[in-house]
Amino acid sequence: MTLTQLEYVIAVDKYRHFAEAAASCFVTQPTLSMQIQKLEEELGFKIFDRSKQPVIPAEQGVDIIEQARKIIAERDALTEIIQSKKGILKGEFKLGIIPTLAPYLLPLFIHTFTKKYPQIKLQINELTTSNLITHLKEGKIDAGILVTPLNENGIEEEPLFYEEMIAYISKTNEIYKKQYILPKDIDPKKLWLLEEGHCFRSQILYLCQLLEKQHQEASIDYEAGNLETLRKMVDLYGGITVLPELATMDMLPKQIAQLRNFKHPIPVREVSLVVHRTFVKRRLIESLKHIIVENLPEKIKKNKKAQIIPIN
Repeated sequence: MTLTQLEYVIAVDKYRHFAEAAASCFVTQPTLSMQIQKLEEELGFKIFDRSKQPVIPAEQGVDIIEQARKIIAERDALTEIIQSKKGILKGEFKLGIIPTLAPYLLPLFIHTFTKKYPQIKLQINELTTSNLITHLKEGKIDAGILVTPLNENGIEEEPLFYEEMIAYISKTNEIYKKQYILPKDIDPKKLWLLEEGHCFRSQILYLCQLLEKQHQEASIDYEAGNLETLRKMVDLYGGITVLPELATMDMLPKQIAQLRNFKHPIPVREVSLVVHRTFVKRRLIESLKHIIVENLPEKIKKNKKAQIIPIN
């Protein structure tokens, strides 16, 4: 039994396809298949059921795969310790981030991170919350930046900051004249929302107490794919939308005039850096967390927990 064989086993379980697993390990399919077959012969039973498509773990193979993950994680942990002792941070780091954060948060810290760690190859994937969690559990990404709390088994959350939720209102809307608003002030027939799959959509529905009404209000019939589209729909057709605070930071003065804060307790969303509990590059995560927080706007840094709106 070798570590390489265990890595091949993990790859097949991840991709559920021998050819894709081989490609991810940069070997030919015959090489990968032969090594897994040798391991199965040594064990005396099959790890995978090859009669199924996609390939699935055999009943006896489930525990072997789980243990293989632990062994490789411990190997990686040892490598991390050695590199840390030498003051080395290098390699590939795959980061997932949700779409309602990506265009506003990434520009704040990416340059600083890549400048400080030139030996780290940073690969960024923009993913919805559910897909990000799946990718994290399957090992397709190393860490994620999203809205919490998740309450997901095996996922560790490191809160980064709290972002206020702010209303963006058309000048023709009846609540435009208000200095502060309440969720109950929002007419659901005039509310522009993100499409299904975005956690910020569910937060707005929860905030405005529309979870039970969302399919009953005939006027909520347009769902945007990004926050900028929501803002433009308000400008063009009237109504109201709700935006996260970072999305309002680079607005023009005339757009800022259309923003309205909610009355206390101010609704916020909690943004966190998340990893799987088996993740071993702890020093890198701590460095990333520090860089993100350090490069946040001062207003965001000062935000308190206040009223955290759940994501589901």
